[in-house]
Amino acid sequence: MKNLDKIKIFADGADLENIKELNLNPFISGFTTNPSLMKKAGVEDYERFSKDVLKIISKKPISFEIFSDDIEEMYKQAKKIASWGENVYVKIPITNSKGEKTFNLVKKLLDEKIKCNVTAILTVDQVKEIFKISNNHTNLIISIFAGRIADTGIDPEKTMIEAIEICKSKSNIEILWASTRELLNLFQAQKINCHIITVPHEILKKVAMIEKNLDELSLDTVKTFLSDATKAGFKINVD
Repeated sequence: MKNLDKIKIFADGADLENIKELNLNPFISGFTTNPSLMKKAGVEDYERFSKDVLKIISKKPISFEIFSDDIEEMYKQAKKIASWGENVYVKIPITNSKGEKTFNLVKKLLDEKIKCNVTAILTVDQVKEIFKISNNHTNLIISIFAGRIADTGIDPEKTMIEAIEICKSKSNIEILWASTRELLNLFQAQKINCHIITVPHEILKKVAMIEKNLDELSLDTVKTFLSDATKAGFKINVD
């Protein structure tokens, strides 16, 4: 994609038709999803949906997330998900809902050569802990929820930059900018040399607006106001 050739762009979502369309787009390097996105898309059978996706996405990396709250069950789910394809990364939350850390689980999976995507990370300390248990040979994605960090009023770039610096000695680790909120985030992530950004389908649809003339955009905005007011039948009696 023009001006975004130094970062991998993943598509984040669970709409099967969108996934089919985006897979044909050369600037999409991979895919992510999670149980919340699947629920939103109306998915009823997790395994069947995932295998349907893998019929479409056979080469590009794709992450499927475990959803058990029990560490031992998490391991079993991770092993099953990893068996679905060579291009599959298993998404592991940094903790379960009880706050129990998953560091040992991630280490065990990595040592068994199962590619992992550790998710729901918001702090540098969490990144450091994951780096400590990583190895030098199994591919690992560390997904930092930059958008959620920003929701607290904190600029996420500092966290992202520190994470990239911590992990730079291991070429098998990639830092992923997650919880993307707007198109500008793609340029922010590329500027700091982040390896990957995963982007919701609805934001990817805005790619056509890159470098759009702002005067034209201003005029389009006014036209939208007029169209909506007309369709709504709004009137003000000025007599």
